[in-house]
Amino acid sequence: MTSVDDTQPLITHLVELRNRLLRSIIFVAVIFVALVYFSNEIYNFVAAPLTANLPNGSSMIATNIATPFFTPIKLTGVVAIFISVPFLLYQIWAFVAPALYQHEKRLIYPLLFSSTLLFYLGVAFAYYVVFPLVFSFLTKTAPEGVSIATDISSYLDFVLTLFLAFGICFEVPVAIILLCWTGVTTPEDLKAKRPYIIVGAFFIGMLLTPPDVFSQTLLAIPMCLLFEVGVFCARFYRPREENETTQEENNTSNH
Repeated sequence: MTSVDDTQPLITHLVELRNRLLRSIIFVAVIFVALVYFSNEIYNFVAAPLTANLPNGSSMIATNIATPFFTPIKLTGVVAIFISVPFLLYQIWAFVAPALYQHEKRLIYPLLFSSTLLFYLGVAFAYYVVFPLVFSFLTKTAPEGVSIATDISSYLDFVLTLFLAFGICFEVPVAIILLCWTGVTTPEDLKAKRPYIIVGAFFIGMLLTPPDVFSQTLLAIPMCLLFEVGVFCARFYRPREENETTQEENNTSNH
């Protein structure tokens, strides 16, 4: 049978998790309410890379009656979550921090900061570099006599997919550091597998981007560069088992 002392820590953790989730939801809701008035302006900003490349006389369209209202609102909700990423990561960190050693906490701080920064860099790279090239290519390849009129809801789904793809792919250094830190692999093993990883980066670029060589290359090249950054930084993170052994030895010597 489970004693009261055994269930008490579990209940405490569940209450803590509930509180963290409520704080996260409230924070996102506050950001959303602050931005919802500017929903149309936010959508116009996100749509600018396409509208700038549309032929003269062409425009985006809405195929459903409610689409012009709900699509900007949907985008505003996603933007609110994007803006809240640092706060959400902090809530996750605050929940798991008590289970970490003090020296592990010092290692996690730069990972939290870098993961947030890399995600935003991936989104910015997609918007300012990839979108203008992709939409310029796609709009100029339309057959003669075909009028380009993109549905605003379809466009939003398309760009959100690319935002998420680039944001996640830019997390490559953090993923490599975590893999090396947990002992799954080592920087030396990753260096030996570099040719396969480069091929894999281009394969991922092919899957996650439109069917043109420009966007595929623009995703694959940053991933390869970020892979090298991750391998370099992983050298400063010893496997967690070694850290735990070192910590226990230090505690024993202190006693």
